[in-house]
Amino acid sequence: MWLLSMLFDLVCVHLNLTEGDYFGLEYQDHRKMAVWLDLLKPTLKQIRRPKNTILRFVVKFFPPDHTLLSEELTRYLFALQVKRDLACGRLICNDTSAALMVSHIIQSEIGDFDETQSWQHLLHNKYLPDQDAIRDKITDCHRQHVGQTPAVSDYHLLEIARRLEMYGMRLHPAKDREGTKLNLSVAHTGVLVFQGYTKINAFNWSKVRKLSFKRKRFLIKLRADPTNAHHDTLEFAMASRDCCKIFWKICVEYHAFFRLFEEPKPKPKPILFTRGSSFRFSGRTQKQIIDYVKDSELKKIPFESPGSEDSPGGSPQVVVNGSGSVNGQGLGQGQSPEGRLLSPLTSPLLTDAGCVRIEDEEEARRKKFPTDKAYFIAKELLTTERTYLKDLQVITESFHGVAEKDEAFPESVKNLISTSYDPLYKFHQGFLKEVEQRLAQWEGRSNAHIKGDYQRIGDILLKNIQGLRQQTVHLQKHSECLVELESIRKVETVCRDFEQQRVCYLPFNIFLLRPLHRLLHYKLILERLCKHYPPTHDDFRDCRAALADISEMVVQLQGTMMKMENFQKLLELKKDLTGIDILAIPGREFIRLGCLSKLSGKGLQQRMFFLFSDSLVYTSRGMTPSNQFKVHGQLPLYGMTIRESEEEWGVPHSFTLFGQRQSVVVAASCASEMERWVEDIRMAIDLAEQSSSPNADLLSTSLSDNKLSEDGGAELESEEELCGSRSSLERQGHRGNTTVHVCWHRNTSVSMVDFSVAVENQLSGNLLRKFKNSNGWQKLWVVFTNFSLFFYKSHQDDYPLASLPLLGYSVTVPSESENIHKDYVFKLHFKSHVYYFRSESEYTFERWMEVIRSATCSASRPLPSTRKDLY
Repeated sequence: MWLLSMLFDLVCVHLNLTEGDYFGLEYQDHRKMAVWLDLLKPTLKQIRRPKNTILRFVVKFFPPDHTLLSEELTRYLFALQVKRDLACGRLICNDTSAALMVSHIIQSEIGDFDETQSWQHLLHNKYLPDQDAIRDKITDCHRQHVGQTPAVSDYHLLEIARRLEMYGMRLHPAKDREGTKLNLSVAHTGVLVFQGYTKINAFNWSKVRKLSFKRKRFLIKLRADPTNAHHDTLEFAMASRDCCKIFWKICVEYHAFFRLFEEPKPKPKPILFTRGSSFRFSGRTQKQIIDYVKDSELKKIPFESPGSEDSPGGSPQVVVNGSGSVNGQGLGQGQSPEGRLLSPLTSPLLTDAGCVRIEDEEEARRKKFPTDKAYFIAKELLTTERTYLKDLQVITESFHGVAEKDEAFPESVKNLISTSYDPLYKFHQGFLKEVEQRLAQWEGRSNAHIKGDYQRIGDILLKNIQGLRQQTVHLQKHSECLVELESIRKVETVCRDFEQQRVCYLPFNIFLLRPLHRLLHYKLILERLCKHYPPTHDDFRDCRAALADISEMVVQLQGTMMKMENFQKLLELKKDLTGIDILAIPGREFIRLGCLSKLSGKGLQQRMFFLFSDSLVYTSRGMTPSNQFKVHGQLPLYGMTIRESEEEWGVPHSFTLFGQRQSVVVAASCASEMERWVEDIRMAIDLAEQSSSPNADLLSTSLSDNKLSEDGGAELESEEELCGSRSSLERQGHRGNTTVHVCWHRNTSVSMVDFSVAVENQLSGNLLRKFKNSNGWQKLWVVFTNFSLFFYKSHQDDYPLASLPLLGYSVTVPSESENIHKDYVFKLHFKSHVYYFRSESEYTFERWMEVIRSATCSASRPLPSTRKDLY
């Protein structure tokens, strides 16, 4: 008997489609319902009128990330599916996303923007039901894609589509117990509930115990949950039993495809009676597909997309060859438009399960890209600019959206923030676009490199830094934004609540200072380029001119930057402390924070010390919801003396602080920590002696030195939690993972000089990571900032999946005995925690080592003596 599965396999072989299991055959039954053809059953048992039925070859399983698709042809077919879903109104989205997606489709079909041709093409082709309303928006987007190949356009189309809530959704009408009209759908994560086109509930596979249907009732039985004693079985009414069965079968298949390691075995046939459906999923699971494509060495056969002779729009003919390149200049198999390897990420989190193995041949393919050091410096500009634009987006979009919804938020502050940051965000969008296009040309991913020399970056930097000079008026307002947000009490609650959102992965005030810090990054990148190029190089003159311009801007804004960094740090420390009324007062400078052991009647007890220019405050970890540190006392620096007292007390690395009212004996964790503290305290004493401002009492009126309890607070977090695969990003907002808390756990200290160095040493990019006892390497987008590594699945993600604070860690190169036989690998280790990371080149390896050492090896450098009162 001729089986449909055999026919389907022949179609896939004819198309050279190795990932055909993502697709299926769909038809409309006599009730006009969309039904998937069961490939294990004869056609006549499923379709009443085969001659009048149209079978559509369409995407059946939508993975969470299109980078899981290894084949260029698969991604091309997915792009066609998105195009069809847009045209029929199934993929609902806002006008901006719709216009951008259509612009990428047009770029893929007709190439670079030409006003007449593009306008005519939109008149004769319908990509959206209401296309005419946003035609101008579409053409504005299209003109920005110059030099973009069809493969790159498909990539960007899928990248935008996968982030939409309705991506891959097929809605099935239903009602809840109260009769409210709803829609049910299924995705890789589980069963979803929509009201209209808004998702209102989701039942993850891990929470679902059983799916079933009884007549026209669809039932979801949940696993026992102590926090929810009601409704362990959810019930939805659908139009008929057939509707229930159709949806149930789709759910069964989605669950098996995305959750199982291999195809489920068929149930044994009962001897006498049958009970329930015998339906099962047939075909390979997603894991089997990924393993098959990875391990196979099948010969790739070129495929052609519609060309100019066939397309009514006059699309140029595009041939994708076996290596995945488009017209000889496109993407390699399994690569993103940025030219980096795209590996199937079975788990984006920092867990050992599902690590991805990067094959040697794929790594060799990566090495075809430029090897010049200037290219990698330019690539660092690109990767860090992407992170910077995302950080600006936190202010201009995420925070702006929160402020707009709060009626008490002052309009004057809203306007101040908008006028200060929105122009910068728009400017850097254009800047990033130019850098992306130049890197694509440099890598040879478009035909533009044939027409000219694009292996340079100085001209783009010079042009945009000159443009950035015109934005100086906005940069000068950022300090005003910081002060205004702090001074208005109505804003405090809004900012505090916003910091609990995952998109705000750093204290919000740090984002406000990002534009000032970015100037330093441009300066450092240009210094590296000028040092690398010989004076005779074509790019040297532009880089040198750009360096002169950016250096002038840095000098102009240096004073504001220093004041605001200190002000921001005082505001941030106030959130970590309880028992202090006002911390940020004119003239006060933050110098160092960290752990010291204080000698008392109970012996040595761990305390957190905070050194300012006028006093030294000591605290213990408290029991507040955000684990604030409770102040026990303060030592004014005016008139203080310090003496090393290791021999006197018999305590290693100890010293005594003699104040006007009391004396305190403290001990550091090691000799180097003691040296840093003693040096900074002596410097602070000198500053206090020279200061003309009176000493201010930091403590709140309810506390005094002689009434404070010396009992330490309970330690609510363990070092295991800080070093574990999931950091405290997912617990207690971000307050449990601040620098203060990390210093407490790691028993170390950080100075204001270290914070200033950290501002300059920020880095972003793709790294491969593996654990100590695992074999596979996992590709992650990594951002280094604020003494921590933040891990993302890709650079487009809005918030990190996990983080790793690095204070106290050591960074080294693996030894021979560790059997890491790969290039450009560095090792991070703290106690029993060990991570290995691989970078793509010698330059990026050195840069990651450089910036991480700046966080793991605290410097003992005094503050410049020329510093004045900061504000």
